[in-house]
Amino acid sequence: MREFVVAVDVGTGSARAGIFDRNGRLLARADLPIAMNRPEENHAEHDSDDIWKAVCGSVRAARNKAGVAAQDIAAIGFDATCSLVVRDRDGAPLSVNRKGEARWDTIVWLDHRALKEADLCTATGHPVLDFSGRVISPEMEMPKLMWLKRNLPAQWEKAGYFFDLADYLSWRATGSAARSRCTLTAKWNYLAHEKRGWQADYLERIGLEDLLTRGGLPEETLPVGRSVGGLSAEAAADLGLDTGCQVAPGLIDAYAGALGVLGGFVGEPEKLERQLALIAGTSSCIVAFSKNMKPGFGMWGPYFEAVLPEAWLIEAGQSATGALLDHIVRIHGGGLEPTTETHGRIIARVQELRTLHGSQFAERLHVLPDFHGNRSPLADPHGLGVISGLPFDSSFDALCRLYWRTCVAIALGIRHILETMREVGYDLDTLHVTGGHVRNALLMELYCDVTGCRVVAPDAPDAVLLGTAMAAAVAGQVHADLAASGVAMASGRQERLPNAQMRGIYDRDYRRFLALYRHRDELDALQ
Repeated sequence: MREFVVAVDVGTGSARAGIFDRNGRLLARADLPIAMNRPEENHAEHDSDDIWKAVCGSVRAARNKAGVAAQDIAAIGFDATCSLVVRDRDGAPLSVNRKGEARWDTIVWLDHRALKEADLCTATGHPVLDFSGRVISPEMEMPKLMWLKRNLPAQWEKAGYFFDLADYLSWRATGSAARSRCTLTAKWNYLAHEKRGWQADYLERIGLEDLLTRGGLPEETLPVGRSVGGLSAEAAADLGLDTGCQVAPGLIDAYAGALGVLGGFVGEPEKLERQLALIAGTSSCIVAFSKNMKPGFGMWGPYFEAVLPEAWLIEAGQSATGALLDHIVRIHGGGLEPTTETHGRIIARVQELRTLHGSQFAERLHVLPDFHGNRSPLADPHGLGVISGLPFDSSFDALCRLYWRTCVAIALGIRHILETMREVGYDLDTLHVTGGHVRNALLMELYCDVTGCRVVAPDAPDAVLLGTAMAAAVAGQVHADLAASGVAMASGRQERLPNAQMRGIYDRDYRRFLALYRHRDELDALQ
């Protein structure tokens, strides 16, 4: 009997695979890097063949480490960033690069080349915007597609398939061009709650009236937990698996993380609605579920059945968090590289300085973390970062002060999002954190004390992979449904309660944070 599943997570810089048993135990994991091309400002590109090669290599390595036979693997699931893969009518890669290099066929999620196109989508005022926070981000697929059609028309004419990256992976695995409800609803303005998900008048208004035929896009989608089909013979050989292995519909990576930390609550909707997932790494995503639709400005969604049946999902986030801390190290670190060791050294020194100076440590230094725009709650991709209070000091301790206050700013940004969510009806009290930030003691403390939420960190080493494994377990009939797999595979957890003594300090910091936004707006408005 097949009782194991494979989960694959494709992030910004690597592909990683994990082998899980039916109880959610990670038996082995393997990672391989993926290439990125940055040919112009705001442009970022992947090579989808390179991604598939890294996926196959990591799956083979993980299975070998786990010592699990191919015939014991029930299913494989994929999650990925919301990157756009472009292929021609024969399925060969089509360049999204102005120079025409065919290998660069994928526009990465963080690519902001389509800022103008995103603004045009927003300006339509179409009702689909009610399900994207009334603003379209350049990180979504529609602006990227518009940019492609406008700037590379010859490539557009050759196109035969447009894929969200997770759907591209299931296509490579099965040969089926079926699309996940998760990806299309969350990133393509597909309305899963409507009888017809694609809104033809919207596509026409943004100049993509030929999108469905040009991109091989179906009218219907597959819900999370359904099987796309078995592995093709070619894919099975590539992955080191067999054709009896089922393939689950793809997941957006943040939503896989949300399922990984909240899966144990799926069968208890009342409890689920009080839980919030924070998937925090290069960027940060907040995900919440609700029985009823609760729209709000500056948040992505609400999306119907993007993950759970009969449930609405809403997403908010910050476009650069871990990446912002790396950036601070680079610009103020006197040649330091933002390695794990460098971050650890800075964090240790910050703790020493806080012990020495108490709450007055760096108190006059203030940061707005919008260096890559504000995803939520302002929905301003044009937003810029602000640093106020820099002294004439380039020492390591000065870097530590700026690093600390950048961490504070990131946590204040999360508080800003949570307060906006509460205004539209979300009653949230517990923040489940997963991703790289779990290893940053400063951020974990701040997420708790700045927001006033109980903070939970899973014992599972990779909740994103675990969520993908939960979905794969349903597709492979290891568990009956997502509620069953969520309970059976849920991880243990560590909890932290807010320090009441810090409340007044962070309330003051939050008022100053909002004041910085007002002053930034005033400066932008001056003629």
